[in-house]
Amino acid sequence: MSAHPQPTPGSLHDSGHATPPASTSRDVTIGVHNVVTHYGQREVLHKISLDICRGETMVILGGSGSGKSTLIRHIVGLEKVTSGEILVFGKNICGLREKEFNQIRKKIGMSFQGSALFNSLTIAENVALPLREHTELEDSTIKIMTRIKLESVGLAGFEDYFPSQLSGGMKKRAGIARALAMDPEILLFDEPSAGLDPVIAAGIDDLILKLKQAFQMTIVVVTHELASAFLIADRITVLDKGHLIATGTTEEVRASTHPRVRQFLDRIPDQDAGGAEKYLDSLLN
Repeated sequence: MSAHPQPTPGSLHDSGHATPPASTSRDVTIGVHNVVTHYGQREVLHKISLDICRGETMVILGGSGSGKSTLIRHIVGLEKVTSGEILVFGKNICGLREKEFNQIRKKIGMSFQGSALFNSLTIAENVALPLREHTELEDSTIKIMTRIKLESVGLAGFEDYFPSQLSGGMKKRAGIARALAMDPEILLFDEPSAGLDPVIAAGIDDLILKLKQAFQMTIVVVTHELASAFLIADRITVLDKGHLIATGTTEEVRASTHPRVRQFLDRIPDQDAGGAEKYLDSLLN
């Protein structure tokens, strides 16, 4: 596709049926405005604009290399944009000094794709780490809060285990518990189901739904798993090769006629998917 027009807030740009705006300036928790990102000379995000509302679950959906993980790393401040702005709680984090942004970062929890647990620390110590670094709470209070977070993700009784002693799904839950440690207003997930079998992945989806109901947080989930996306999302944004090609409710996205959205949803391979194989065959023959 040579052109990728940007959807307007609150509508699916290719559906032909505009819906009322999903947000106003009062309830937008995260605003992404004309974000462009380069890795070296390569442009990986192309003027992305997106509003994420307070209390909603936004799923950013796309295949490998679509730019979805890059976008979420921008929101948490792990990477810098080339141009554009990202507003979190109304403040442009792209222009903030580290000390100022750290105050905002305390309100953001992130569950990383690989859990990012410290292998030398117990699960309880991993979860308590943000509290020890960013608060002056008494040790007894930190222990109580740590236990509560572990209980909330179904890991009660595993406080003294090390990451190497846990299954993949349990590590994911421990990573989520640590992301919850500071009682964040925004919770970000990068590929929460990656590497998990379907049953364990379904458990993570169920946990995300329960967390939203219990804590009323703004949740952003990056994934390529269609079943998870349509189960947990209030709205879905679809990225394709760094372009935002659709934003809408689950029903709107499911009904999309955009060719690249349909290709992704219907699991249709690219016409040139065999190009690399053919090239390797030519070298061997």
